[in-house]
Amino acid sequence: MEPIHRIKKIKGIEYWYEEIPYYDPVSKQTRYKNSKYLGRNIDGKPVRMRSAPTEVTAKVRKEKKTVTIRSSYDYGSVLILKHIMQELKLDQYLHGLLNDTEVAMITALAFNRVLRPLAMQHVDTWYTGTVLSLDDPKISLSGQRISELLERIGTSTIPQQLMGKLLEENRTKRTLIYDITSISSYSSLIHLLEYGYNRDGLSLPQINLSLIMDKDMGIPVMYDIYPGSITDVTTLTGTLTKLEAYGVEDYFAIMDRGFFSENNLLEMLDNRISFIIAATFQLKDLKMLLTETQRDIENVDYLQKFKEHTLYVKPVTFPIGSYVLQGYLYYDPKREREEKEALTSRLFDIREDLANIRLKKGQLAQIRFFEKAGKLKNFFDWKQVDNRIEATIKQNAVAQRTNLMGKFILFYSGDVDWMTCLSLYRERDEIEKEIEVMKSDLDVLPLNTHSDSTMSGFLFIVFLGLIIRSRLLKMMTDAGLLKRYAIKGMLLELEKLRKITLADGRIMMTEMTKKQRLILEALNLMCLTSSGA
Repeated sequence: MEPIHRIKKIKGIEYWYEEIPYYDPVSKQTRYKNSKYLGRNIDGKPVRMRSAPTEVTAKVRKEKKTVTIRSSYDYGSVLILKHIMQELKLDQYLHGLLNDTEVAMITALAFNRVLRPLAMQHVDTWYTGTVLSLDDPKISLSGQRISELLERIGTSTIPQQLMGKLLEENRTKRTLIYDITSISSYSSLIHLLEYGYNRDGLSLPQINLSLIMDKDMGIPVMYDIYPGSITDVTTLTGTLTKLEAYGVEDYFAIMDRGFFSENNLLEMLDNRISFIIAATFQLKDLKMLLTETQRDIENVDYLQKFKEHTLYVKPVTFPIGSYVLQGYLYYDPKREREEKEALTSRLFDIREDLANIRLKKGQLAQIRFFEKAGKLKNFFDWKQVDNRIEATIKQNAVAQRTNLMGKFILFYSGDVDWMTCLSLYRERDEIEKEIEVMKSDLDVLPLNTHSDSTMSGFLFIVFLGLIIRSRLLKMMTDAGLLKRYAIKGMLLELEKLRKITLADGRIMMTEMTKKQRLILEALNLMCLTSSGA
């Protein structure tokens, strides 16, 4: 039989297919085979829509009619970010604080930070290629207009009001994770910039940015800015005081060992701050505590299981000032073996590399030694013999390092069992990752703004972008998509799903690929495409 053309309706959209009919003697019915896709049904004609670029023409089968596509816009990736804005009520909060034009500009700038971070003078070009420009075609994202907007935000209480809304919306008991980072800048006009301890090792003045993350929601809910010379404990108490002013009273602050010092601990205890913190072993008394408690750490009475993995957990106490700090010593034999193997293997390789060096005339042995040994230089004794470097590994240095391997102590205030303590601390990795994202993917470091107000406004945009990206990450985690995609890879795949404008002014969505459909189905967002959101 001759091939025939048929229309199939799939999820409310009509598509043309070419099929060959044949008679099935078993069912005694006409069936079809060799189904061949022709295109989407447009005015009764099949039109191929996939990956349609700007000013491309699609030839319709049978007739020589031409459909001209005037413009093409990124739709799929923007669709998800708009959904997150609505889900978290960010658009509602912003509309309560700003006019429609300002909200559209802020939304575009925040989306750009997530999708394709650009210098502010290039954002307008990116914006015109997204579906956002169809929603708000009249807004201007010129460098001048953006600077004016950032200054307006930076001199207002808009960031504080938005954070208050976020915290008020989810006022139930939850765990908050706290961390701080340094952001450097070359600008000489930002008065908050001061020299201090730079966590990135940059010789630049900096500001300190503290970040509070809601563990249950998986998003940052508050940030604060401090001069670069202010110490961590001051930022902590200042941030938590502001947090209480928003009405949040029941929380845990989960902090890494960078906050661990006698002064910090005493101040947190004096202020009755509930915390979980990892200990460093720089304090002499703490080293003695570790030596004493690890003598019987492998006693089976301390054997526990955490996520199908065995480890030893021993309660410990540590007197500090007028307080007695409670904590748990954790010992993981498997982790100890892995860390020892990694260290000794690296030391062996360095020793071999040093032995193979033959110094050329004028070369300094010290420089070549530092090049090879790097951060592990303190594990070696070395000397120059003729044109060679003779190096030996220090046994005591290795013993001191390996003695700590597989072991760590978590101290806490409040009533926390060992499993809760460990679980919450492990989950603080989320905020470390978000800070790294802010400084790399969201293109923050170093700052290139020119005043306190524009810097503050820019950090507000970054904060919004970070909220959206964090929520997207949690959605992908819950949907199991992280096994197949990184965030950038998934957004790039969805970017191929586009909206196009035809010569007659009609706007339509390009054909959805199988990958795009599976992503949207996993995220339970297929309904958005049918609604034209």
